[in-house]
Amino acid sequence: MALSTWLAFFAAAWAISFSPGPGAICSMASGLKYGFRHGAWTIFGLQAGIVCQLVIVALGVGALLATSELAFTIVKWIGAVYLVYLGVRQFRTDAAPVAVEMRPPQSAHPIRDQLVRGYLVNVTNPKGTMFLLAVVPQFLDLTRPLPLQYFLIGATLCFTDLVAMSCYTSLASRILRMLREPGHIRWLNRSFGSMFILAGTVLASFSHKH
Repeated sequence: MALSTWLAFFAAAWAISFSPGPGAICSMASGLKYGFRHGAWTIFGLQAGIVCQLVIVALGVGALLATSELAFTIVKWIGAVYLVYLGVRQFRTDAAPVAVEMRPPQSAHPIRDQLVRGYLVNVTNPKGTMFLLAVVPQFLDLTRPLPLQYFLIGATLCFTDLVAMSCYTSLASRILRMLREPGHIRWLNRSFGSMFILAGTVLASFSHKH
């Protein structure tokens, strides 16, 4: 990949990564609930989802989602239902003490749970796969080895998304530190829960023809 081509993709990757979406909502929800230190594991799960999406595109499975109404609909509804499920859980979360960011998540497998959550949010979003399918080929040089180019594109996108999601998580954790009343945290939980549900509803209405 020529340097000029990579720089063009690098610039595009920042816009892609900072665009609000389920990943940003998921990152902020984790930052709100756990603080930055413990909530950051969700970000790595999101990156794993991006890598999986890129592999899907590289293997040509993305083309199947673009042409098969059934395959697209199945993946779309899985993603939509999962987002709504996360939204309902977030909405019903009780107000936690402000000091929650000083404690790790109360779970038998806190790291695994957050990794899986982040991964599923991205990998069950066919809109993201379709987007990569539309964007990535524009930066490929078919006269050069493709695996190395896909690796470079994946590493670049993961880097920019890692920075972007870290910013979202940090923002939410800073908001958490400013809260003094349980009612404030309950309101934020319901706000993020509503955003998850809205994202799931939007995804359910998305068509591969769009």
